[in-house]
Amino acid sequence: MSPRQIARWIARVRGLKTVAFSAAYLVFYPGLGSAPGSLRWTSLGQYQAEQQAARDAAAPLYAAYAQTPIPELAGHARAMAIGERLFANNCAACHGADARGSKGFPNLTDKDWLYGGSPERIVETITNGRVGQMPPMAAAVGDAKDVHNLAHYVLSLSNSPHDDISAAAGRSKFVACAACHGADGKGNPALGAPNLTDKVWLHGWGEEAITAMVMNGKTNTMPAHGSRLSAEQIHVLAAYVWGLSNTPVVPAAAVK
Repeated sequence: MSPRQIARWIARVRGLKTVAFSAAYLVFYPGLGSAPGSLRWTSLGQYQAEQQAARDAAAPLYAAYAQTPIPELAGHARAMAIGERLFANNCAACHGADARGSKGFPNLTDKDWLYGGSPERIVETITNGRVGQMPPMAAAVGDAKDVHNLAHYVLSLSNSPHDDISAAAGRSKFVACAACHGADGKGNPALGAPNLTDKVWLHGWGEEAITAMVMNGKTNTMPAHGSRLSAEQIHVLAAYVWGLSNTPVVPAAAVK
């Protein structure tokens, strides 16, 4: 047999092996139309299995911290190193690697909390997510001049640069806002209504930004993480977030 004939024979054998492998693959795995394959394998199922395996492997580590109160856990260096990684993987995309946020995404390093900054509220927010909604209020406020005056009154609440005459004229129009933000403008954590008397402007500062908010409203959503993180992971993550703007109550010496 010549070298050329041997090469052809090898090529035929390889071709038959490829055909046999392809046929076997289509029997066991999806790939032939809508047929699921006898193993019922899916990429989603594989992903979920890998995620569950990772959670099972990490469970003993998180269990060590589960009973430690969040204000104490925030002082535990090892737990906070884990919390920092959880934050990087789940929160930093919106709130920033330094947790200082950006337009539309709250700064987590200050003490300005839309829904309250207690450990319990932070756990609740991470677990269930939040949907903050301000409806368009122009119809309740009045015409364009009324909205202009109201914007300057809102600016005056935080002693931001404003026109005193317009602010005085807009004071009576604030009644449309008081139901959520309070008569004093200090907000309502139960509703996620911002405090208008500080200088924290989540969606932009100045007359133009306030006017746009009154005219168009705003919906802001934080996704729930309860389906992707275990309760123990959320406990550690919440301790990390709480510690960004608070000092631990006592060292977490009981956790090793």
